[in-house]
Amino acid sequence: MLKVGDFLQDRYEILEKIGSGGMSDVYKAKCHKLNRLVAIKVLKKEFCTDAGFVSNFKMEAQAAAGLSHPNIVNVYDVVDDGDIHYIVMELIEGITLKNYIATKGCLDNKEAIGIAIQIAQGMMAAHERHIIHRDIKPQNIIISMDGKVKVADFGIAKAISMQTKNSDAIGSVHYIPPEQASGNISDARSDIYSFGITLYEMVTGILPFDGNDAESVAIAHMEQELTPPSRLNSNIAPGLEKIILKCTRKNPDE
Repeated sequence: MLKVGDFLQDRYEILEKIGSGGMSDVYKAKCHKLNRLVAIKVLKKEFCTDAGFVSNFKMEAQAAAGLSHPNIVNVYDVVDDGDIHYIVMELIEGITLKNYIATKGCLDNKEAIGIAIQIAQGMMAAHERHIIHRDIKPQNIIISMDGKVKVADFGIAKAISMQTKNSDAIGSVHYIPPEQASGNISDARSDIYSFGITLYEMVTGILPFDGNDAESVAIAHMEQELTPPSRLNSNIAPGLEKIILKCTRKNPDE
């Protein structure tokens, strides 16, 4: 684990740890070459020992680095520094959509639509470059201090999916599309399903499927129909509900 004051490449000074996930730790750092603050996502050691995984991770991260869009967190660099592998990214000062929903309870129609449009614009820009996220969820969406919405971690979930078939690792099971949960091929439509679940949570404050373990939640995504969001929040606009229900159809062709 990196410590405050450590330098990477004699360029990036670690200022503080700002997050941690299943595969990486995230640090706030200062780039002394360009005199700007950045976020650095460092692969955990257990992933670094697998050359195949590191290769896939770098390939997908480099593809994501080619994306440039106001609603996507920019990737500046993908670096091997000895046995440390990391991604240098745009630093967004703000709050995750997950924490924002928890604070608000649920969002009204206007605010939910405004956030959803920005998420969808970021997704569209990536899909046009044939890059699929595979882990769209409120935890991967950041709302900046000025209200800009940005999607983080494009492409990284694919590197994990090449490594393991474990649904927890491939994508957060509460947002996982049926075809991904069943181990079938996922494509851009899979991101749309996860987007629909995210939008459902925005307007209701809860997830449509829950359970005692990951397997039961995954089965629910494959087999159970979700409760229409208007039954949980009568203020949802009919057109918005139609969009949510279309995004979350079980059959990708629909």
